[in-house]
Amino acid sequence: MKFTCSDCPRHCAAERGEKPAGFCRSGALPRVARAAAHYGEEPCISGTRGAGTIFFTGCNLHCVFCQNREISRGGAGQELTVEALADTMLRLRDTGVHNIELVTGSHFVRPIAEALSRVSLGVPVVWNSSGYESVETLRLLDGLIDVYLPDMKYEKSEPARRYSGAADYPAVAERAIEEMFRQVGPYVLDGEGLMKRGVLIRHLILPGQELNAMDVMDFVAEHFPAGSVLFSLMSQYTPMPGTERWSELQQTIDAETNENLICYMKKLGLEGYSQDVAAATGAMIPDFDGTGL
Repeated sequence: MKFTCSDCPRHCAAERGEKPAGFCRSGALPRVARAAAHYGEEPCISGTRGAGTIFFTGCNLHCVFCQNREISRGGAGQELTVEALADTMLRLRDTGVHNIELVTGSHFVRPIAEALSRVSLGVPVVWNSSGYESVETLRLLDGLIDVYLPDMKYEKSEPARRYSGAADYPAVAERAIEEMFRQVGPYVLDGEGLMKRGVLIRHLILPGQELNAMDVMDFVAEHFPAGSVLFSLMSQYTPMPGTERWSELQQTIDAETNENLICYMKKLGLEGYSQDVAAATGAMIPDFDGTGL
């Protein structure tokens, strides 16, 4: 399998085959670091039995503060054929998880879409992504994904450039999330409060970026009908090794800033979730040790 890749908004036209290539440093076949129940997502995703989470290696953003940098910078994990990926999904489903959650799979969208088209899982499929995705590529997933779980990291270009090397992130993510909503429509929860369909937009508060967080919430409130999407305001930012050159990133979110943003979220009428600042421990980062492969 080999192809010239322009699937993500970077359009780097890398020749992806057996060897890593492109900004995401990935080959043609998906590389997976873990496939197991995960309990660190929002309650409507994790439930009581966990989300059936498959963590893919590599990313098209390389955020300087990434908590999953062990796998997001590529290299780790096990390469899987389309058949092996489909089998992994089925085995994971059979453990009793509430859904199959695909984490940071945008750069492997073609083999993932093929694997999903080969199986009947009987549980919701969750697409957990950075939000930095092209509309054309997302359309390859139309009808295959039940729940979209995108980040909306930035509504300001300067922090997007500074921390993720993607000044165009705000415009790209806006279009991507609108496409996700077009595909799956307003969110639906079952009788146990588990998400069966819809969009849940996440925003990680960054130190010194309170206005950026407010702009993100403004976008969500203005572009989606009230009660049609869920929103998750996260204060779990934890300084990671390698961020020392960005002095502003060497602190966690203070309680006052967090409370101000929670109040703003409520003022806008956004439904969803928020966190206490005590969440900033890194405890929810799993071991990327090949479990489930």
